[in-house]
Amino acid sequence: MVAGDSAGAESRRQLALADAHEKAAAEARAAAGRFGIAEVTEKRTARTLAPLSGLGYFLLADRCWPGTRRAQVDLVVVGPGGVFIVDTKAWAEVAVDGDRIFRGDADVTDELMSLADLADVTQADLAEVGLAPGEVRPLVVLAGRGGLDARIAGVRIVGERDALRAIASHGSRLTPTQVDVVLARALALFAQVSAPAPVVASVPEPVLPTVPRETDQDALLTAEEVNDALVQAVLAQPIEEWMSFLHPQQAKLVRRSFAGPSRVRGPAGTGKTVVGLHRAAHLARIKPGRVLVTTYVRTLPDVLRELLRRLAPEAVDRVDFTGTHAFARRILQERGVRFTLDPAKSREAFDTAWRRVGTSSVLGNGTKNHDYWADEIEHVIKGRGISQFEHYADLTRTGRRHPLNLSGRQAVWDLYCAYDSELRRRGINDFADLVLLAEAELRRDPMHDTYSAVIVDEAQDLSCAMVRMLHSLVGDEPDGFTLIGDGQQSIYPGGYTLAEAGLSVAGRGVVLDINYRNTAQIVGFAQRLVAGDEYADIEGVLARGDMPSSVPRSGTAPVISHCASRRELTDTMVRRVHSVTKDIGTGIGDVAVLCITRRAAMDATAALLRAGFPVVNLEEYSGVPIDAIKVGTIKRAKGLEFKQVLIPDIRREHTITEPPTDDTERERWDLTRRELYVAMTRARDGLWVGISS
Repeated sequence: MVAGDSAGAESRRQLALADAHEKAAAEARAAAGRFGIAEVTEKRTARTLAPLSGLGYFLLADRCWPGTRRAQVDLVVVGPGGVFIVDTKAWAEVAVDGDRIFRGDADVTDELMSLADLADVTQADLAEVGLAPGEVRPLVVLAGRGGLDARIAGVRIVGERDALRAIASHGSRLTPTQVDVVLARALALFAQVSAPAPVVASVPEPVLPTVPRETDQDALLTAEEVNDALVQAVLAQPIEEWMSFLHPQQAKLVRRSFAGPSRVRGPAGTGKTVVGLHRAAHLARIKPGRVLVTTYVRTLPDVLRELLRRLAPEAVDRVDFTGTHAFARRILQERGVRFTLDPAKSREAFDTAWRRVGTSSVLGNGTKNHDYWADEIEHVIKGRGISQFEHYADLTRTGRRHPLNLSGRQAVWDLYCAYDSELRRRGINDFADLVLLAEAELRRDPMHDTYSAVIVDEAQDLSCAMVRMLHSLVGDEPDGFTLIGDGQQSIYPGGYTLAEAGLSVAGRGVVLDINYRNTAQIVGFAQRLVAGDEYADIEGVLARGDMPSSVPRSGTAPVISHCASRRELTDTMVRRVHSVTKDIGTGIGDVAVLCITRRAAMDATAALLRAGFPVVNLEEYSGVPIDAIKVGTIKRAKGLEFKQVLIPDIRREHTITEPPTDDTERERWDLTRRELYVAMTRARDGLWVGISS
């Protein structure tokens, strides 16, 4: 080795080490600065949210990110308003543009995605104890900012001054017992951070100076601002328990992903509509486009919208609620398709067609009245959109008990053609036309980009054409089309199968079987009405109805009053309302009088008003809580529930246990008993049935 070579090599090595140490020192100082900022901002957020502890909240600070050893979650807040995963950002020059967030010129949206992913993991874990997915909310707090409130990818972004109010405003959604259950699960999911960040260099641990304590003058919020936020939490209207805390079977179903169209079924009281609402909110949060929730009952969408507004206010604006006929009407109006809907003139058109071709045919010479054949045309023929006799001749008439040979079907077809001719001559349409016209419009010009998901409640009541029309909006996209219903609660004549509608839910069907709504006494009483009832299910099989596997709640037996006259029945009904509101203590707004006919509903309304009770017609009820007795037909009560239900217009013939031998009378008998079953299972705690001759 040449003299001096070793010294030169060592010199270069030392210089390289010096450079490395300088670089490491710079990195350490930068990291120290970031940790220092984080320490200050995270502590400020924790101090800002500390008053929540007085409302029953628990603040879990510096927790491990599930599945990691080093990643930390700033703060997990668990309390009456749900679960909040809080991440504090010391970002300056923050701007929100659409669905992106910028820090200066840098797009930092991806940094929110990890928090959204963490919320998703948390939702899945807490669903195991029954917490609804929407009750887990990721929250980014921008240090030193105020006046900002935005949502991106399901993450809410607020300024530091607004963090307390953002959490407190959710009010009371969980009971203390439920908070304890969720807290125990959260503590297991988010482990305590125990080890400090590793020190790379072997240097003596420094002696740290004392950090000055915050004084009252340093507090971010004034005492008045803190008090206002807490008062807002106390005054926030609590939501019903079922809105936020579900059975784990339900909570997991809300989040479950299906590769195509799916179906949720189960007997009354098992929470199908509840799952549908939560699923609508969940899909609105995670999918682009809008979510459509629809059903046959005209008034139910308003009630469902109000429930979702209370359940998931952040998602309700991305969900459309509408009746199926109203949706078809909207499509035609938006596209300038002319139509004239006139139910009274449609009825006149059918009566004219019946006199012209029906009375002289085999239909008029039979035992079935013309209403039976009107139902055949509306539900069997037009409900499928059949336009050729050959298709009707070969059709399996799902849900119709009276057999029809070829000549009988030809007579029905002739009646249908005559009716269609009368409608055209008058220049009017019936409700079935509305759906068929809208379906044709959607075939001509699809609207695939408008809706990312469609949820159909009470699917068993829809026609085949309705299901085809709605399915065309999303096709077989994953999680695109969800049917919810129970064939046992079908109360309209006729039916359809999914195969006829061109879709399948094979391998994507779920059965809910625990009755959470009714008492065991009410379930047993109602089930006797439909025991042995057979119906054609939409999946193309003959079904006998699903029985709940469990009915956890117990209560008093339903009360039956046999009355000799309508006057006696009405007086007994009024006394029953007095009893449940005074002796039992049920609030007036939790009592419903449900009737088979509109005439009976009008009579019940008049009697209650005379007795001094406030009344609201179910056709005008929007779901907003109101201290008035709900009165209406059973059809208008589908999808609803009440603490006390009274049914005042049951006739003795409805109580006959042996079904009629005539097939047409048997079909009507089955539908009436299913309708009464629907009415009885609306009752959570108490049921009264009035029977007259």
